Amino acid sequence: MVKTNPVRLATALLAILGSLCAAQLEAGDRPNVVLMLSDNLGYGDIGAYGSGGDIRGMPTPNLDQLASDGLMLTQFFVEPGCTPSRAGLMTGRYSVRSGLNSIIVAGTPLTLQDQEYTLAELFKEHGYTTGMVGKWHLGQEVQSWPTNQGFDEYRVGILETTDGTLYPESMRRSGLPESVIEATQPQIWKSDEDGTLKPVRVYDLDYRRQVEGDIADAAGAFIASHAKDDEPFFLYVGWSHVHYPSGASEEFMGRSAAGAYGDMLMEHDHRVGEVLNAIDAAGIRDNTLVVYLSDNGPVTHEGKDDDYLGSSAGPFRGEVGGVLEGALRVPGMVRWPGKVPARKSNEMVAIHDFLPTFAAMLGGDLPADRPIDGRNQLDFFTGQTEQSAREDYLAFLDGEVSAVRWRHWRIYPKQIMSSAGNPSALGVYGYRVEGMGYPAVYNIARDPREQMNQVGTEAWVIASYMKIIGAYQASLEEHPNPPGFSLTEF
Repeated sequence: MVKTNPVRLATALLAILGSLCAAQLEAGDRPNVVLMLSDNLGYGDIGAYGSGGDIRGMPTPNLDQLASDGLMLTQFFVEPGCTPSRAGLMTGRYSVRSGLNSIIVAGTPLTLQDQEYTLAELFKEHGYTTGMVGKWHLGQEVQSWPTNQGFDEYRVGILETTDGTLYPESMRRSGLPESVIEATQPQIWKSDEDGTLKPVRVYDLDYRRQVEGDIADAAGAFIASHAKDDEPFFLYVGWSHVHYPSGASEEFMGRSAAGAYGDMLMEHDHRVGEVLNAIDAAGIRDNTLVVYLSDNGPVTHEGKDDDYLGSSAGPFRGEVGGVLEGALRVPGMVRWPGKVPARKSNEMVAIHDFLPTFAAMLGGDLPADRPIDGRNQLDFFTGQTEQSAREDYLAFLDGEVSAVRWRHWRIYPKQIMSSAGNPSALGVYGYRVEGMGYPAVYNIARDPREQMNQVGTEAWVIASYMKIIGAYQASLEEHPNPPGFSLTEF
């Protein structure tokens, strides 16, 4: 099911022209790319990041080794929730530009639009076989299916939120008939040869415990089947762990000293190791670029089962749905043997940066008819420069700029309150209270928990903040954001 809209045809022509710049790269020299995205993994969960792993009774040896073997990013930033970060990853644009700055739940009209240009389309235009396994969460409309957004195949497909595994039991407690429950249960999807998606089984709490292993198996099978092809491959692995509800397989239940969440994290680490082993077994380690990221910060708020509250933002405050440092700063790793020097870096990188970085790696061009918020980090990743191409980052709630990161300062134009104790919360999960007057300014280097507003002594930071805001607002004059969707305002 191939799309043929004019924008994409033009982009394909640009890619052909751009490939002339990389004519030296033979098909066998271009790296395979395996991009793995965990779900709700906090900065403080992995051992390599200093406050998780063994010291919390849930060792993560495979992730620790991956961090050691490649570039370990200690200032990697994402968006506040699952859908926004995934939209930013795929498009290289802040999620407000695609209208996907809220988490997609069943019944809402939110979906990835046809005119968006994705990572998968970039790789496909440059001769890559493209595949995806696992969680998508960018809409269930036909136009937004992974196979209509550049992927050749999709397996163990989770199109919506993992929370959906809880809905059937909730509906039963509410007395709804089984016919209604069956019609609304989330499904696991698989693509046919023509790209059509078909449901293959119910995604319920029982299968929740099995799905992570099936995702790893499907990823390994894809790697094994394409490793010896004449053309390289791009594989996107959307893990289900460590998202609520807790669901480790029987093999990992009780393995950690940190309850159900620790068990789930240990299984996740093991499954990541299986994918890395599949790369080694196929003999393609040296020519495979591996990226491992989390989509947002941890879940720590009340209302979840006690066992799940093992997730941590490490030295920072914040959780999924907010814009505090710990909500947006998560693990990020890049491994490419012989190309990306192994090191730890505190330079700033954002989830939106991968699209322009991969475009630069392939010698391709990006669409010129829209803002691309990501920065080309190829020289930084490969060690040609010690400095990142990024020193600022915007965070959004309700479609509005709600926090700005510039160097080591975090600036808030509005007061942000957690939704944990506020049932009238807006945004992804956050609640805004306006009318502060001057922005709040926090020095993250000195005050990682954001407890001391320094606007009185460091008001000079506001000049840089206004410049960043001004550049974003100027971009809206030619390319306004689509209307946002609100469940509370119509």
